[in-house]
Amino acid sequence: MTGTWISILPPLVAIVLALAFRQVLIALFAGLWLGAFFVNGGDLAAAWTGLLDTFAVYLRDALADADHAAIILFSLMIGGMVGIISRNGGMLGVVDRITRWASTPRRGQLATTGLGVGIFFDDYANTLIVGNTMRAVTDRLRVSREKLAYLVDSTAAPIAAVALVTTWIGMQVGLIGEAVGRIDGYDESAYSIFLNSLAYSFYPLLALAFVVMVAWSGRDFGPMLAAERHAREHGVGTATGARNMRLANELEALMPDAGTARRARNAVVPIAVLVIATLGGLWVTGRADAGADAPLREVIGSADSYRSLLWGSLLGVVTALVMTAAQRLMPLEDALDAWLAGIKSVLPAMLILMLAWALSAVSEQLGTAAFLTSALGDTISPTVLPTLVFVMAAVTAFSTGTSWGTMGILMPLVVPLAWAVLGADGITGDAADLQVLYASVAAVLAGAVWGDHCSPLSDTTILSSMASGCDHIAHVRTQLPYALLVGGAAIVLGLLPVGLGVPWWICLPVAMIVLAISLRLFGHKADGEASFGH
Repeated sequence: MTGTWISILPPLVAIVLALAFRQVLIALFAGLWLGAFFVNGGDLAAAWTGLLDTFAVYLRDALADADHAAIILFSLMIGGMVGIISRNGGMLGVVDRITRWASTPRRGQLATTGLGVGIFFDDYANTLIVGNTMRAVTDRLRVSREKLAYLVDSTAAPIAAVALVTTWIGMQVGLIGEAVGRIDGYDESAYSIFLNSLAYSFYPLLALAFVVMVAWSGRDFGPMLAAERHAREHGVGTATGARNMRLANELEALMPDAGTARRARNAVVPIAVLVIATLGGLWVTGRADAGADAPLREVIGSADSYRSLLWGSLLGVVTALVMTAAQRLMPLEDALDAWLAGIKSVLPAMLILMLAWALSAVSEQLGTAAFLTSALGDTISPTVLPTLVFVMAAVTAFSTGTSWGTMGILMPLVVPLAWAVLGADGITGDAADLQVLYASVAAVLAGAVWGDHCSPLSDTTILSSMASGCDHIAHVRTQLPYALLVGGAAIVLGLLPVGLGVPWWICLPVAMIVLAISLRLFGHKADGEASFGH
């Protein structure tokens, strides 16, 4: 069954069930069980052994993976830190400060977008910090949790994918270098190829631009518009049913006692320690690997992001505890209770994340990505190669829920394939000719990010829902129309024209203009920009 059409059934079943019944835990478990059933042979006995393997093999291995454990620990510590700085009044102090400027829903969305772009160095850190920091602010302004999750999700991975100093760089350059090493007669450095490909990363660039357009204009369409109108009229926490109400009740338990001082520094300082310590960890671990004389981009690209995130989250929690105790804002026992309550709030998302990782492992065993690649990539023309690569990466990332896994699978295949296609077409390698190669490299990254945004199985999508306190399926449903619009513009106005020889510097502005016009024509305002601040 490996490498056949059967290999796409487990992720497909999980996606369909999640979207149909909005029970993502059950949907993921069903997909995992189906995948384990196929791995064990697909007979009657495999139904039983597959059920046992879901827990004893796949979930265990997902938890035992060192990188996965780092993400779980980091997420739990972030949740615990948020619990402390919420109970000690620090978060309400931040809300008071930001609301003085962000006194309207539009300003609140712009502030969230700006913070999302500002924390560019890592998508996980971006998602968890921005979502947890801005949630209280956007709640006060009656901006829906769905909109907050969209702003968080659509700035995190796109900015980390195209910024020059991020934790993504080392992997991307390493994959490109490995692929180029298999090509005779092509000696451009991997980092040079990466830099040249950035201009063709249409989806990440357009996604960032569209987030700014949506926040600035105050216009929405589709399910997002309904969620925004509901939030304006009824407040936040009721738009998506019982689960959001439960989240709202859990967050209520983290509110400070009456009379607790609302000092913004009690939240700002721990968050600053978290960010600075994480950046410092990237610097220390990156220099140890790349060398003391390496340029900054190589240092960050070579850094151990998981260890850096763990260092930062630990020091953030310690700082929050010390500041709370030093100011006698609450007894140490209450501070620890707040820490545990914050951890409890992220446990459901951690279960979803573990199931998504386990399903990804099953899909890898079944050869899902290899089947999709072979099914879509038989006969290729240079004019459609970037578009085809984007579609392959998007479908793979959507089915498996991992952008990094998609890049790891496709990049070693795409670079030699693009070079062979160009050679077969008589192209030998000047800068203009290599536009198709650069666009194909960028399409792997862009398609992976797009599929990641649309998939309910994606870890960053799950983390965005968690950090924003949003129902996960509600986030997927409301973000999907926006991702489809931007992805369509990236293909029709970006990759297809580039394949025909149109320069990127024409395609990108035209696509942005078309997106702005589309939002103006089809988008509607949820309210009249009335202030919901103090």
